[in-house]
Amino acid sequence: MSLRTIVIATLLFIPSLLGKVGNVFGNFINAQTARRITLSLSPDGKSVLDGYLPEQPSGRAVIDCPGGGYTHLSMQNEGHDWADFFTQQGIAYFVLTYRMPNGDRNIPISDAYNAINIVRDSAEIWNINPNDVGIMGFSAGGHLASTVCTHAPERLRPNFAILFYPVISMNENETHKGSVNAFLGQQRNDEELIHEFSNFNAVTPDTPPTILLLANDDRAVPPLTNAIAYYSAMQRVGNECTLHVYPKGGHGFGFRDSFPFHKIMLDELRLWLNNVKPTNFR
Repeated sequence: MSLRTIVIATLLFIPSLLGKVGNVFGNFINAQTARRITLSLSPDGKSVLDGYLPEQPSGRAVIDCPGGGYTHLSMQNEGHDWADFFTQQGIAYFVLTYRMPNGDRNIPISDAYNAINIVRDSAEIWNINPNDVGIMGFSAGGHLASTVCTHAPERLRPNFAILFYPVISMNENETHKGSVNAFLGQQRNDEELIHEFSNFNAVTPDTPPTILLLANDDRAVPPLTNAIAYYSAMQRVGNECTLHVYPKGGHGFGFRDSFPFHKIMLDELRLWLNNVKPTNFR
């Protein structure tokens, strides 16, 4: 075979090889990005649900509500940073960008309801058990999550809840004042609304099993009148509820590994998830 023939054959072979490599690389990229989904939940496009679907689904799902005092959202530390923790356990994980109330509490509540509704409606497609959909919330997002747990109709109520240093009370003298102002707006002094949305008052035997995680030295959201009050209300009606109060860590530690009890907290949450019995409302 002449040198000229070898060169021509090589030149003809290279494009074919590159094409095959390109197809393999493209399929690899598609396989990876197919696990992430983003959905708009509101007509204005401001409420968004970002989903992380595990490669080996267990059937469980968690919808997360990041905190931010109902004025902004801590999307990384209390949102996307948790994705691997859940998906590695086979749990589908969704981060909810909910709209700020600006005094209209129905805005974030409706966004949370829409998130639960769409996850359950899409359960078959996403390999999710519609009776194993939980909600997680941090700080003001914990208030939103606990509001859904205690106020939603059964078809939209989560099957379990994870609450980190949650705002529970709407009495500005015993909770985060900014959250009260943003959630209740001009009605922040309305005693009936304060009572209704101080969610320890709304706990019933149908409130789903819950784990609460917080630090003893939280100065932003006092534990005694918020998380511990919710825990007490759950205990009074005989509901499953677990409380972890860490000696220190302040407010807003989220997924930060600088939190002194980060690894212990993750282990305890993982253990709870392995043992919790979701409430079946359907």
